[in-house]
Amino acid sequence: MVRTLIGLLLLALTAGTAAAQETRIAAVVNDDVISVNDLDARIRLVLLSSQLPDNPQVRQRVTPQVLRSLIDERLELQEAKRFNVTVSDQDVNRAFERLEQQNNMPKGALEQLLTQRGIPRSTMVTQITATLAWSKLVDGRLSPNVSVSDEEVNEAMVRIKESIGKPQSRVGEIFLSVDNPTQEPEVKALADRLVEQIRNGANFSAVAQQFSQSATAAVGGDLGWVLPNELPPEVEQTVTRMQPGQLAPPIRGPGGFYLVYLADRRTLGEPSPGDAVITITRVAFPLAANASDVERQRAMASAQQVSETAKSCGEMMKIGQQVSPQVSGELRDIKIGSLPAELRPTIEALKIAEPSKPLVLKDGVGVLMVCERKDPPSPIATREQVQDSLMRQRLDTLARRYLRDLRRAAYVDMRV
Repeated sequence: MVRTLIGLLLLALTAGTAAAQETRIAAVVNDDVISVNDLDARIRLVLLSSQLPDNPQVRQRVTPQVLRSLIDERLELQEAKRFNVTVSDQDVNRAFERLEQQNNMPKGALEQLLTQRGIPRSTMVTQITATLAWSKLVDGRLSPNVSVSDEEVNEAMVRIKESIGKPQSRVGEIFLSVDNPTQEPEVKALADRLVEQIRNGANFSAVAQQFSQSATAAVGGDLGWVLPNELPPEVEQTVTRMQPGQLAPPIRGPGGFYLVYLADRRTLGEPSPGDAVITITRVAFPLAANASDVERQRAMASAQQVSETAKSCGEMMKIGQQVSPQVSGELRDIKIGSLPAELRPTIEALKIAEPSKPLVLKDGVGVLMVCERKDPPSPIATREQVQDSLMRQRLDTLARRYLRDLRRAAYVDMRV
């Protein structure tokens, strides 16, 4: 009886400790509270999506930046609420679908992955909602204050025409802001750590989506094709010395640190094959990391049969629904340049409706078929594209100032 009472008491104390852990406060942002549980779930999401290792050293490095991101999100959501800006469930669901397409995942696979890793769906929903709400707010409130004159567009068009035949770079960026000098060592340490992890295999686009404080975070840090004089001077000097596939060390620029990745280089005026867009159908046979040789041989034999029998994308879709609907399906509007380097030559060589040979994929063995291919667009920007680019640059600058002003006016109490 005594042992039973002691056991119940210990169980109650343990439950109380767990509950206290969940309700501990990581930060207070005006009238909102960020719990330690919120912070821990977001850290797990960040580590998963950016492919960083989950260990105490990495968690210690990323925690300050993740907490600052959560604080910024609360400020954005509070401001959006003040101006009655809302995000619908349909908006969020479409964002989930876009993320799956960007990561070559079939529909529904993202939520399954979150569940497997013990990450609440609400963690990603909050992040998506803040991003969409802030974008709507910025467009609604700041866009009317942004204008680009015909003279400015004319000057930009002249510069582009004068640059035909000159090298143009496809650049990815991660921007980490430094709002006051006391933050600089901490932000520099995070920048160094992110560079190390990306060089060790972490996905640049995924890291940009989670850490970058630039508007390009929404598209994985992709700046698109740029001429040297379109970059900040500090970044321009580094990019001109880089080779495609290289990631530069952190660059200190105005307002913070830049991590810059050079994806490709071309001559302005010549189309880039990597900008061609394709639609792919895949049939995959998933394999666990510890699958036996017999299981791998069986999956390879099944994939070989699909490769020999499928004659159209419709047949591939039907086979995928029969054998593995969770990981098979159609992937639309994929840029060839965004494909994994090991798959790109095989897919570029495929004709329309031609099944590939069995391929070793990230999650098993599979067969791919190209259903549609769109030629790369003209590399010469139109007048409308130039005007839109200038508008976006100015809107991004105003949005950064807007968020900076919200930070300065807010009551923020960080307790972690």
